[in-house]
Amino acid sequence: MNPLTGKIALVTGGSRGAGRGIAVELAKAGATVYVTGRSVKGRSTLDFPGTIDDTAAEIRSLGGTAFAVRCDHTNDEETESVMDRIWQEQGRLDILVNNVWGGNELAIAYKPFWELPLLHWDHMFQAGVRAQLATNRFAIPLMRRQKAGLIVHTTFWDDYKYTGHFYYDLAKNALNRMAYGLATELMQDNIAVVAVSPGWMRTELVLAAFNTDEDNWHTVEELKQTETPHYIGRAICALAGDLAVKQKTGQVLRVGQLAEEYGFTDLDGRKIPPFRLG
Repeated sequence: MNPLTGKIALVTGGSRGAGRGIAVELAKAGATVYVTGRSVKGRSTLDFPGTIDDTAAEIRSLGGTAFAVRCDHTNDEETESVMDRIWQEQGRLDILVNNVWGGNELAIAYKPFWELPLLHWDHMFQAGVRAQLATNRFAIPLMRRQKAGLIVHTTFWDDYKYTGHFYYDLAKNALNRMAYGLATELMQDNIAVVAVSPGWMRTELVLAAFNTDEDNWHTVEELKQTETPHYIGRAICALAGDLAVKQKTGQVLRVGQLAEEYGFTDLDGRKIPPFRLG
């Protein structure tokens, strides 16, 4: 039996990148996965590659169970509706992966704060931090009813080092603190809350930026230490299957360190160490 058989998971922002890799790995481990996002078949955000329908189709092609649910997580009614559907159809929610993020819709230029447009706040905080906060707001009551659950925020962390982009750094640290605060408030409900930090992922957008693909990335020197989005997916599967995961609640966990602890690898069999800034 797969370790997550019978578990119900929700992955937000699952059209591409980390969300897609996480959703696929959770399904491969046996979970029934709900995938949310704004990109649907025939209508992708900014014409980016990938949709929630593509993710669900990939999962089904592997023999898993997935449901694609269009949701703009900046709209609280739509977010609440997703939770209502999961409760009506499954009667429980075991794993929530908060991955929705609006930061990719505005080019990240590494300039001083005073030279950056305030629009970065809207993309990273409204469509990122607040969207994840609201998802928690409507998901936690489901988990509290069953007195169990795991909430994961995808983030970035390198021991307090500054990322070089003011808004990105601020937003990611807000997510880390959100995980800590929720972990404290949910301590008596047997619900673990963690933030998980991947390294530099070869997402569809990263590969496109380097004019390469997953078959040829090895030829690009800058991508030699990158990892697939499945690496963080396997990290989250390991956490979800760990009966002692509550001991990690409130922490920021790095994928490379979790690979050493739990013994998983990336798709190519490598254990990529934690990404370091500078």
